Amino acid sequence: MLSDDFFPTTSFAIPTFAGLEPGEGQRWTTWPTTTPTERGPRPHPDWLVTSAGAFDTELGIVKSGKEADVFLLERAVPGDPSASCILAAKRYRGPETSDFHRAERYQEGRRLRNTRDMRAIARSSSYGRSVAAGRWARAEFDALCRLAEAGVSVPYPVQVRDTELLMEFIGEGREAAPRLAQTRATGDELRDQFDQVVAIMHGFARIGAAHGDLSPYNLLVHHGSVVVIDLPQLVDVVANPGGMAFLERDCTNICDWFTRRGLERYADELLADLVAELF
Repeated sequence: MLSDDFFPTTSFAIPTFAGLEPGEGQRWTTWPTTTPTERGPRPHPDWLVTSAGAFDTELGIVKSGKEADVFLLERAVPGDPSASCILAAKRYRGPETSDFHRAERYQEGRRLRNTRDMRAIARSSSYGRSVAAGRWARAEFDALCRLAEAGVSVPYPVQVRDTELLMEFIGEGREAAPRLAQTRATGDELRDQFDQVVAIMHGFARIGAAHGDLSPYNLLVHHGSVVVIDLPQLVDVVANPGGMAFLERDCTNICDWFTRRGLERYADELLADLVAELF
């Protein structure tokens, strides 16, 4: 689950470009070094900067987690104010600091073709933990791509490279959208939020999946639209032996939260609707 500081409202100062070479806290854009399969679905959105002349500028860390840290990053072409975008950079940790114990139960039913990698992950060797970090980043990227193509409300997945996932930053300027848990909607607005969350869950079901860890803390509300985040653990409901339990937990988490807010909803009814979508 995401901590309270996942998307801060603190403003960050963007450094000025002093020349044609990246300065401190900057790098040349990594877009040209990725392959087509490491980039988000086409058509790429108009706001995305894909110029090879762009710089990636670090704007600070916004969340530290057990498996990954999330940073704010500006991708911009020096001297061209129209060619700039803000991205969320999720960087999965290396073998010295990361903890991927929870990965196994979420990823049951997924297979690695490389048997050496499978054995290394099972032994929790240094190499295996490095493989797990890259696998976790790729899993989240693939999940975002599948869901975006299915029309589910997710941040656009920009690219993945090694253990770094870049995606759309959901917010206004450099101010993040609030999580659902931070909102105080009532009446029709609260009902609309619930309907949007249910639509997201049906989108998962249409591709045979459950979020696996859905809660008001990984749902953002931006300009009235609910957006789901934190998706590396996306569960294959059919292939994973615990898939139905994950789906049931998602339903319980959501319905209990809305019921506490005064909109009574029942997890068993929602679960039945999603199972019908699955099968």
